[in-house]
Amino acid sequence: MSNINQLLVQAQTAYDAADWSSLIQYLQQLILGTDSEHPEIVKNREYLLTLTLSMLELGDFQQRWEITKVLTHLGNIAIPPLIEILKDENAEEELRWYAARTLGEFKHPDAIASLVELLKTDEDEELKAIAATALGQMGTLAIGALSELLLDENTRLLAVRSLSCIPQTQTITPLLSVVQDPQATIRTAAIEALSSFHDERVPPILLNALDDIAATVRRAAVLGLGFRPDLRETLDLVTRLQPKLYDFNLDVCCAAAVSLSRMRCDEAAQQLFKVLISPHTPLPLQLESIRALTWVGTPSSLEYLQTAFNQSTSETVWQEIVTVLGRVQKPQTTPAAEILLQILRCLSYGTLRERRASLTQHPATEIASIKSAIALSLGQLGEMQAIEPLISLLADPNVSVRLHAIAALKNLDWEAAHQQLQQLANNATLTPDLQQGIAIALAEW
Repeated sequence: MSNINQLLVQAQTAYDAADWSSLIQYLQQLILGTDSEHPEIVKNREYLLTLTLSMLELGDFQQRWEITKVLTHLGNIAIPPLIEILKDENAEEELRWYAARTLGEFKHPDAIASLVELLKTDEDEELKAIAATALGQMGTLAIGALSELLLDENTRLLAVRSLSCIPQTQTITPLLSVVQDPQATIRTAAIEALSSFHDERVPPILLNALDDIAATVRRAAVLGLGFRPDLRETLDLVTRLQPKLYDFNLDVCCAAAVSLSRMRCDEAAQQLFKVLISPHTPLPLQLESIRALTWVGTPSSLEYLQTAFNQSTSETVWQEIVTVLGRVQKPQTTPAAEILLQILRCLSYGTLRERRASLTQHPATEIASIKSAIALSLGQLGEMQAIEPLISLLADPNVSVRLHAIAALKNLDWEAAHQQLQQLANNATLTPDLQQGIAIALAEW
């Protein structure tokens, strides 16, 4: 008996015994592990389809998930029975879900027609969403059918969402036809989809949508323009985006901060700084502006963060600034480290000479969580000038600060930091607190 015939017998035996796990295994070996045009497979394809469909109907969620992969390998022979399942309103909901999902794997007109018909007639919103996703997976083949669905207000939103899943320029024209739709959800979905294309027809649509009455549309337009820093000067995007930092909707404001950060210029950094230090700015927008200034990545953007740190009275703002400074990328790591080190120079447990030479002590330096965040950020930046200041943190009375300093020293340069700690271990001129901190650090090494 050939191996294929043996597997066929085993599959039938597993089916008769309702051993679904074994049945799946045998079907996978037969259909996925064998040439689909093998004479024995061709001869028994309908029989294999029957077994596979039985498994789809009787299996649990995971078993159904696995068997759908087998169905797609059986070829177009599986399309008619899947369509029948999809049409059967009395069938189990999960079974119809799998039928719709599997039909999406077939690039076939019949599969498209059945999914489109379901969108037009079925009342199950979840099933319709799955069908829309399946149509989107079919690519350019489904664009024509989806464009027709745009004409019906009952299927328009699902059609737009399906088109958004097809990253082909052929979808731009149908999407442009609904950017002025009365429904904000449809306008939003269309703007979001169009934003992924670098096409000359899109930027004017996004600029116009900046003043849409719906906040979701404005936000989508703001984010879409953020992906076009190449048009910063041509369209004067910083000037166009800046007013959205003061939008009535906070989500739009935060989106504007993100998009301005992608402009990567001093002008954008200046606008972000203004909103950051304004006493009327909500905290979420302040935090978003702090992160955005880091992403701008210019020397001025880091200077703005330092100024904001000195002017702010918010512990949350201080914490966020020292945290994001530890995430900057080269070539900005050195100036970021210098800002953090300037803050550390104000620590109250420095030497008398250091305190006299330092700037006025900042209240943030008395907060353990801030000092811990500074240590963590210095360790992440990898600047060797931070070794001595981090060692000074070992004198801090707070255990968390000392542990963060030790972790930062190890992350900065394990060997160099260890060597310097050993050299300082017997230095009698150090304060008792620092001596004790160094001893603890060496024990942790």
